[in-house]
Amino acid sequence: METTASTTSIASVTLEVADPEAALRFYTAFGVDTHIRLRASEARSTGFRGFTLALTVSGPATVDSFLGAAVDAGATVLRPAAKSLWGYGGVVQAPDGTIWKVATSARKDTGPATREIDEIVLLLGVEDVKAGKQFYVGRGMTVARSFGGKYAEFASGESGPVKLALYKRRGLAKDLGVPADGTGSHRVVLGSTGGPFTDPDGFAWEAATSPTPAPSTASALS
Repeated sequence: METTASTTSIASVTLEVADPEAALRFYTAFGVDTHIRLRASEARSTGFRGFTLALTVSGPATVDSFLGAAVDAGATVLRPAAKSLWGYGGVVQAPDGTIWKVATSARKDTGPATREIDEIVLLLGVEDVKAGKQFYVGRGMTVARSFGGKYAEFASGESGPVKLALYKRRGLAKDLGVPADGTGSHRVVLGSTGGPFTDPDGFAWEAATSPTPAPSTASALS
């Protein structure tokens, strides 16, 4: 499928947290504060929230650097960094409950660790990948990669570097090392260049008139 300009794309990612100031301190130490927004919320949420934010970086040393910074700032290790068939990576859970995966396709370092992020992917755990893909295509998003009913990835828009991808909920939970069950709010809201809507799995999108948030507890997508 040819890549064309999407009428809908991610302009911002807002995490709903109980304590925005504490969360900002954590995400600043982690090194991702310029890529997310934070919003105070006491919405009830139990178990797996149904999504993860995945960072792709240049090599194993950089993976370790990000994961180490997260743990030092209070994150819980869900999957220790390790080699696999696809590369090297690990998974941590932030104090606010958000799960983050940091990975690289490189098996060996070609240089020292950096704090550079090559790509950010927001992975939504969905019940039906094909139905979700059809929904988002209907919203004007362009499929970049698709693997049947297991995975679908969309082209990112010009407004920000975050890509959207869909993964089977149980498969995503297994990959992250957590039980798939969960209820209540996802505690994430996506800024949309195509107006407000809610997808079939309950993920909320709101109209984003600008990628620049208030400076107190949030940062714009860089």
